[in-house]
Amino acid sequence: MQKNTFKRKTLPSLAMAGPVSLWMILFVTLPMLYIIYISFMSRGVFGDVVYKFSLESYETLLDSTYFKVILKSIKAAFVTTVLCILIGYPFAYYIAKKPKEVASKLIMLIMIPFWTNSLMRLNSWLLLFQTSGPVNNFLLSTGFIDTPMSFVYTDGLVMVGMITNMLPFAVLPMYSSIEKLSRSLLEASADLGASGRTTFFNITLPLTFPGIFSSIILVFIPSLGIYTVTDMLGGGKVLYIGNIIKNQFGSIRNWPLGAALSVLLIVITGLLIYIYTRFAKIEDMEVL
Repeated sequence: MQKNTFKRKTLPSLAMAGPVSLWMILFVTLPMLYIIYISFMSRGVFGDVVYKFSLESYETLLDSTYFKVILKSIKAAFVTTVLCILIGYPFAYYIAKKPKEVASKLIMLIMIPFWTNSLMRLNSWLLLFQTSGPVNNFLLSTGFIDTPMSFVYTDGLVMVGMITNMLPFAVLPMYSSIEKLSRSLLEASADLGASGRTTFFNITLPLTFPGIFSSIILVFIPSLGIYTVTDMLGGGKVLYIGNIIKNQFGSIRNWPLGAALSVLLIVITGLLIYIYTRFAKIEDMEVL
């Protein structure tokens, strides 16, 4: 009897969790452990991995050249995150205050650009900001500049590309958090004579902080490791962590160093998630 009860309770759970757990072990946990393992190895003369314990890769990260790139990447990711939050919160607030039918259409408008190929979107920025592009032509025609400005392959254009790529990942979690906010609390605040500004800073903002922090994680982490944007809009002249990792595993063939940089990203990711769990439940990270 107990055996049959155990089967009835256990088998359905295994059937649901088993495939997902197996997938996570095979394609997330094991590759991650292998990356960590490789980071403690060294590079051979011909680019092969020498399976001998070494801290050389981590020591290389402290080299001034790599350290500056790491700091530059963190700074760029931080600026991207801050701007996405500042731009995205009003968007999310506006959408959340609309009827559900209208809100769903507005969310669809935010997601439509992502139905196109990312390389096409990035290439469109190059076309807009090239020397003979619409932006330069407009500035010349209005008299703001006398000669065409060089926008392409600069940190500024890379930042524009990163913000536009990451903005939906900031808007959606904040929309979800604001949409769940009880209107009775806002009405009670108004009935007690609080101004809109006071209500926002003392009720709306604190209660939607889990959504804001979710947006920070979803924007900061990809911004730190992304390389397609910097490759396309930076033209190889703008280097971030993601570019170095790609090059180490590709043309340079220094897997241990690339793995060490990847471990750095894993540590930063884990740290951010840990900080998040101190303020909110992990389930609050859902976007819709």
